Amino acid sequence: MNIPGMTTGMAPAGATAGAGFPGAGAGMQGMSEQEQAMVKAMHAAMESCPVKTVISGTMGFGLGGVFGLFMASMSYDSTFTPQGKAIMDLPWREQVRRGFKDMGSRSWSSAKNFGIVGALYSGTECCVEGLRAKNDLSNSVISGCITGGILGAKAGPQAAAAGCAGFAAFSAAIDAYMRMPSEE
Repeated sequence: MNIPGMTTGMAPAGATAGAGFPGAGAGMQGMSEQEQAMVKAMHAAMESCPVKTVISGTMGFGLGGVFGLFMASMSYDSTFTPQGKAIMDLPWREQVRRGFKDMGSRSWSSAKNFGIVGALYSGTECCVEGLRAKNDLSNSVISGCITGGILGAKAGPQAAAAGCAGFAAFSAAIDAYMRMPSEE
């Protein structure tokens, strides 16, 4: 794994040479054998597709929960609709209780959806990268297409094709942006 802007023998600012950073030298100087074994195990775990998938799914779940909470707090029932009028006629405590219940259910729903998308995309990208033995923009496009196709498959072949194209384009745009060299 290469860190952009890092050449062989370099370590990030503030890091000691050999502290487990790629290109940081021959060994992990100043570490006991047990610490070196732990660093190697952590590196191996972070390169593992199942671990990447679980981490992405968990982070997606958390982000989705926050997003759902935010979106639920931004929606409101207008007093001009029958549902809004019925809610306005309830006591204040009941209105608040129903509002929190709605926020919780929307947050849970968004969390599940974001978690599924994150885990599915991350796992697919890791597998594609392992099969191709390359780390390039094509992995994102292929993974995006597979993920979008799977997510749209329940709605039929046209939706799967549209999901494939849309998710692949979005993945390509994000990955291309992330791969741009920084101006420092």
